[in-house]
Amino acid sequence: MPSAFQFQCHFILIFLAASKGETRYLEVRDAGEDEPFLLLSEDLKRELSAGQIYRRSLRCIDMLSIEGQFTFTADQPQLHCATFFIGEPEELITIDYDFVNIDCQGGDFLKVFDGWILKGEKFPSSLDHPLPTSQRYVDFCESDNIQRSIRSSQNVAMIFFRIHQPGNGFTITVKKNANLFPCNVISQTPSGRFTMVIPHQHRNCSFSIIYPVVIKISDLILGHLNGLFLKKPSAGCAGVGDFVELLGGTGLDPSKMFPLADLCHSFHGSAQMKIGCENTVLRMVSSGKHINRVTFEYHQLDLQETENRKENSIEEFCFPSI
Repeated sequence: MPSAFQFQCHFILIFLAASKGETRYLEVRDAGEDEPFLLLSEDLKRELSAGQIYRRSLRCIDMLSIEGQFTFTADQPQLHCATFFIGEPEELITIDYDFVNIDCQGGDFLKVFDGWILKGEKFPSSLDHPLPTSQRYVDFCESDNIQRSIRSSQNVAMIFFRIHQPGNGFTITVKKNANLFPCNVISQTPSGRFTMVIPHQHRNCSFSIIYPVVIKISDLILGHLNGLFLKKPSAGCAGVGDFVELLGGTGLDPSKMFPLADLCHSFHGSAQMKIGCENTVLRMVSSGKHINRVTFEYHQLDLQETENRKENSIEEFCFPSI
């Protein structure tokens, strides 16, 4: 049985597919293809390539992966609403307030969060984000000088809102901006290839894949020798300063996940692991003394592989195999 986290994440990713256009714009790929998402139709592609601004209404729970102008108008009291934004790994998201008509004194609110929150868990985690949690929220109703434009620190962001009075609402414009050195990323797809570079910066970066996956690291530069170490209670790379770790778990926050493996030293070659967790994270810890770089590719484990691990393991099936 899928967990609540899997259900919520897959629900969000369904919205991700749907948000690429209205229902009339959606097409399904052939069943033989591995990618399970819906595609933009040729009509919508032509409209966007012609330079037109994409516009549509927001749902109470929604997902956006495309630039455009989006309006929410309450048709009844809406007390628990959120919109999730996601871009490509190399993109940041800018949210501009075009029009806001809400009753702050009457209990309405409109908040932007720099990242995602699901069931109280944050991405990026507090350990990996450059701002303290309190500064990751921008509350329209509590701002003395209202920020009309808010930019995310990574490829995901979200808004929370509550509107009591029918007819009230807001309009936002969503834009994408290039990010030369992507750090924290949630993957839109269950397969892909990515190179993470941290250039002499003291920071931690996490790449999150909300699927059980096979992950293959093909290149790692940390300025050290070769080595791959499975985590043990008394072992690991914590004292090295620069390393990559693989994490797995059932939630969104990397700091609450189980550490599966450490890579402490540079290598050119291949290190592959199967990780059957609902969420897999590759996390790079950087002291700022080196230009650290890791290249990896990943694809979703098939159902038979994950079911076999469940049956054969005395522990949870998300423990890795090499």
